[in-house]
Amino acid sequence: MQLDRRVALVTGGAVRLGKALALALAEEGVRLAVHYHSSAGPAEATLGEIRALGSEAIALQADLSQADQVPTLIGQAAQQWGRLDILVNSAAIFEPADLAYTTVESWDRHFAVNLRAPFFLSQAFAAHVGKERRAHVVNIADWRGTRPDTSYLAYSLAKAGVLAMTQGLALALAPNIQVNAIAPGAILPPPGKDQAYLDRLAAGIPVQRVGSPAEIARALLYLLKSDFVTGETVFVTGGQHLV
Repeated sequence: MQLDRRVALVTGGAVRLGKALALALAEEGVRLAVHYHSSAGPAEATLGEIRALGSEAIALQADLSQADQVPTLIGQAAQQWGRLDILVNSAAIFEPADLAYTTVESWDRHFAVNLRAPFFLSQAFAAHVGKERRAHVVNIADWRGTRPDTSYLAYSLAKAGVLAMTQGLALALAPNIQVNAIAPGAILPPPGKDQAYLDRLAAGIPVQRVGSPAEIARALLYLLKSDFVTGETVFVTGGQHLV
């Protein structure tokens, strides 16, 4: 896919990794619909950075934990430019809880935002694209989806669902919509942690360092520019998922 002048919706695109992915797409000439939940100020700042790169952008607010707010995002993004070519499911919540402390509310929240929303966004996106036009869905997964972290059980199990969903949607939406995933490793400190937290993790990573959002962005661009990769998960972890 030639990316210049294509249109992408990036969920969670106002902050953190989602912002880095949105900016990487903008540098390729992609027009952006940047979704946010409560980060209205950061969303406007991100739009300014995208426009400074010479691309166009709008911000769209939605609470992805509310099922009725999910499908309308696709229509809103497509209405601005008359089309939507790329869906990046980046928005997620990451809250600690082991088996004893996982509540029904925490379980439902993780599965609603991290799995249900990407599924139904993909469903609405596929209906918009149709059966002829080329398009891409890229899901941001996590290495914990293959080796669940017992300190983040609901999160890990929802991300395991994202990996399975990626394969299922790749089959269901072939041949014209490619569906892939990226599973990041230690890239950004989680909320409440600092760089020192990541630095401590580095010793246990085979390549002996943590990654950067730019490495996830490069994986995204690779998947979008390929016309022969679908149903795959690219692990950008420095080997962390192996140990």
